[in-house]
Amino acid sequence: MQGTRIKICGLTRAEDVAAVVAAGAHAIGFVFYAKSPRHVTPRRAAELIAAVPPFVNTVGLFVNASVDELAMVARIAPLSMLQFHGDESPQHSAALAAAAHRPFMQVFRVKADTSAADLLEYEQRYRAASTLFSGLLLDTHVDVYGGAGKVFDWSLIPKELAPRVVLSGGLSVQNATEAVLRVRPYAVDVSSGVEAEKGIKDARKIRAFIGAVRDADTIIEREKSHESLA
Repeated sequence: MQGTRIKICGLTRAEDVAAVVAAGAHAIGFVFYAKSPRHVTPRRAAELIAAVPPFVNTVGLFVNASVDELAMVARIAPLSMLQFHGDESPQHSAALAAAAHRPFMQVFRVKADTSAADLLEYEQRYRAASTLFSGLLLDTHVDVYGGAGKVFDWSLIPKELAPRVVLSGGLSVQNATEAVLRVRPYAVDVSSGVEAEKGIKDARKIRAFIGAVRDADTIIEREKSHESLA
């Protein structure tokens, strides 16, 4: 069972990196947006990444960065992947990814009036712009950048898109199982939902969140087994 991939974002401390790795997350996110309470410098990110073992992805979150800014960060911090969380156009995201020679995810901040067609068209635009595009990260639309910590209406996600997206926005221990069961995303991304305070993770919440996702994976696997036997 491959299971749902899990990214824990907004890490700032070595002990939190260790807790995330020990709990079995697949990816760790570092925020390079200066206005975020979870912001880290490139050198601090490099120090934290040095403790990350093989096969755990390190993801850099950027908001409307310039090509020069991103290239500078990428030279210092050995990121596996990029996450663009602003208003980057397909062409700008493509240029950013090319400058760093890294694949990227693009955020779509979902509104109440977002349609399935909107999401599919948005994905196609970024996929057409760059071979480095890996997929959409779906978050809730608010008037700030860098993550909202609020849930959007998951029923807006078309079933044909769900297996390719990273689901974010207000996920927590309390709703992670339901989110995975309802959406069936490729991956989930959490930050504030596993924190003791902004920028400080809670190791117990991290373990519980990953356990909640794994509970959903187990249920899905049982459903598949029953369908194959029917």
